[in-house]
Amino acid sequence: PSRRQHHVGTTKLLHIQFLYTMGFSRYVEVGRVVLINYGPDAGKLATVIDIVDQNKCLVEGPEEITGVKRQVISYRRIALTDLTVNIQRSARAKSLKAAWKEGDTLAKWEGSQWAKKLASKKTRAGLSDFDRFKVMVAKKQKSRIIAQKMKELKA
Repeated sequence: PSRRQHHVGTTKLLHIQFLYTMGFSRYVEVGRVVLINYGPDAGKLATVIDIVDQNKCLVEGPEEITGVKRQVISYRRIALTDLTVNIQRSARAKSLKAAWKEGDTLAKWEGSQWAKKLASKKTRAGLSDFDRFKVMVAKKQKSRIIAQKMKELKA
């Protein structure tokens, strides 16, 4: 076989190996922390309390911490996070709140890259025209300083 055919063959093999080794790591399970991405509670965290069927699950905030009331929600409206909370199926609000406090779930979420990215998007969206102008000027100054230092290092 030619060099190109060999390369294409190994690429396909690597792709197939990748598909088999890279399984899912986030499952819809009782205690999974989810981010609601659509509807009135969009942008809020919730916990899967029970699984209704293959399309819906029962979630709750806890309401005192995240502001999400107990409700049935479609899987299309949620995004699974890496976080889980140790609770029983159909847990009461009190035990759910205790599990969140025990696992320090909110602090773990705020420390994640996903949460930081959402926060930066929110602050960028809230900038005025003059704020965006100031950011642009600061970026220009920063790049000018970096270029100057690089020039000094090369000399």
